Amino acid sequence: MYKRRDSAAQTKMARAYEDDLRRKIFEAHAKGHGSFRKLAAVFGVSLGYVEKIFRQRQASGQPERVLYRPGPKSRLTPEVSARIAALVAAHPDLTVAELRERLAHDSGVKMSWSMVRLWLGQLGLRLKKSRSTLSSGTRKQTASVAKSSSGVSGKPRRSG
Repeated sequence: MYKRRDSAAQTKMARAYEDDLRRKIFEAHAKGHGSFRKLAAVFGVSLGYVEKIFRQRQASGQPERVLYRPGPKSRLTPEVSARIAALVAAHPDLTVAELRERLAHDSGVKMSWSMVRLWLGQLGLRLKKSRSTLSSGTRKQTASVAKSSSGVSGKPRRSG
């Protein structure tokens, strides 16, 4: 029978090294205190870590950690969100499909109907433009209106 280890539930994930350690490694290398292998031994990190931070600094130009953000870059840039807001302000009766077409034509940003709808929600815009207007169609009479209208007819009530 397999038994679960209690220590597995208590272990935590490894934390990233602080930016301060990265800077110290960069300074030591700049002062000529040794190779990557020697710096890794002095600071108590792996050779792979030292190589990685130097690669990252060369690629990004900054000594701090590069933030990892998986997935594709968002197309909802400040310019596109300003364009959406301007289009909705100028034409509040645009449908999502029409807004999608105008964005593709004006900004060159192509996306699905559902993505435009999601962006409208993220910008705080909604499809129904006014809560004060009545919904379309014939309104149903309420019970109180039906009772009051039956008593208004010109017929006298029968007394029994």
